[in-house]
Amino acid sequence: MELVVFDLDGTLLNHNQQISKYTLETLHKLGERHIAYTVATGRTLHAAKPCLSGHSFRLPHVYKNGVIIWDPGTSVYRHPNFLTASEIQAVLEAFAKVHLTPFVFTLEPDNQHAVYHSAILDEHGATLVKSLAETRQLPVYPLDKLNPRSSITNISALGPEKAIRRISEALDEEDHLVAYLGDVKNAPGRFWLDIHHSAASKGSALSILKEELGFERIICFGDGDNDISMFSLADESYAPSNATDEIKRLATATIGHHNDDGIARFLCERFNL
Repeated sequence: MELVVFDLDGTLLNHNQQISKYTLETLHKLGERHIAYTVATGRTLHAAKPCLSGHSFRLPHVYKNGVIIWDPGTSVYRHPNFLTASEIQAVLEAFAKVHLTPFVFTLEPDNQHAVYHSAILDEHGATLVKSLAETRQLPVYPLDKLNPRSSITNISALGPEKAIRRISEALDEEDHLVAYLGDVKNAPGRFWLDIHHSAASKGSALSILKEELGFERIICFGDGDNDISMFSLADESYAPSNATDEIKRLATATIGHHNDDGIARFLCERFNL
């Protein structure tokens, strides 16, 4: 049995952050052939919902780069690799040095998601807080209101490339942390940053699913550095032409661009759909 795994942004989604009609039809064909598939993304469940709403992803999903596994059938979360408030102190200090606003994502004791942030210092922080409140509909609170019982899934930010890279470099010696970064699509000069527990990765989460669900092989698709761990695990791995050079180097093959239905067109050939 094979499990096909898709990254979302820059991979399965087009530049409008949507699953195109052609790709959706291809996923339906996979289902008709009883070919199992799911998603592994850096997004939270709330951020992924608008993209996946109405689509049939019935198997467990991997969110926040492996920090969380969510079962859509039972709405149950599994989360073996959270951070504590004390463990993110170095992160907050690194943000303060470059005058950027950190956004701390949590799972609350009542199993609801929330976001906490310090003072908004620039347009990048203002953009993110607006997106969180309006688009993702997440409750947003001041960082000094962080509940000691809250489980921290990740710390994220938007900012200029130089500042984002300085934060990432400052955390290199924090063995319990891993940082991913990249440029924001359609926003020249703006970078994103995502920090979480180093024990969590897409690869580690998929390894759990592979064993629990009894899959023999994994075929994955991804475009960024946060996909490296699942490329290492997979039996076949494919990078769209817009992927980073490192991902292309690791891939079984490079296929079509994400905005040209590259993944769907490859699936039609690979599985003779």
